[in-house]
Order: sequence, then C-alpha cells, then structure tokens
Amino acid sequence: MKDLNNNTVVLGISRDSISSHEKFAAKYDLPFILLSDVDSVVCNLYGVLKEKNMYGKKSIGIERSTFIIDENGNIEKIYRKVKVDGHVEEILKYLNSEE
Repeated sequence: MKDLNNNTVVLGISRDSISSHEKFAAKYDLPFILLSDVDSVVCNLYGVLKEKNMYGKKSIGIERSTFIIDENGNIEKIYRKVKVDGHVEEILKYLNSEE
C-alpha cells in the first residue's frame, strides 16, 4: 500500500505568473504549492503543451494532466486530459491501492 500520509507531495504547475498563483491559491485556500513555469520548460519536458481550438481560434495551451512520481523520481502513473470533477477521488483511490 502506498503511504499517502507520509510520502506524498502535491505540486501544481502552470505557465501563469507567481503573483497569479498566489492570488489563485489564496482565493481557493489551496493546501499545496503552485509552481510557475512562464518559460514552458517543465511543460515541454512533460509534453503537456497541445494545440487547442477555442471559438475557432487555434492556440497552444496546457493539456491538464496529473503525474504520480515515486520517491526515486520515476513517473509511476500519468493521467491525461484530466477533468476536475472526480479527479481528486480517483487519485486518492490510486494512492491508497496496492497497485
């Protein structure tokens, strides 16, 4: 069983500025760290930048994703095209499983 209480760190990352993250975290009272990747270095490393089409206008945006990384720094599991509703429960179920 994964040790959810003592061995889990949650980080959020996006291309938004640090001040934007501070306001967002305060507004939603987030209990985890938000990291700013304004130069898209991490986004490129994890392959989350995708072409998006909004109102007929194409742009490059982040595909919301979750990466479970083990204590050795290895990616253990990847969730792509994440929908907010139910995702926290899905992650908690995985972390508490014996997979």
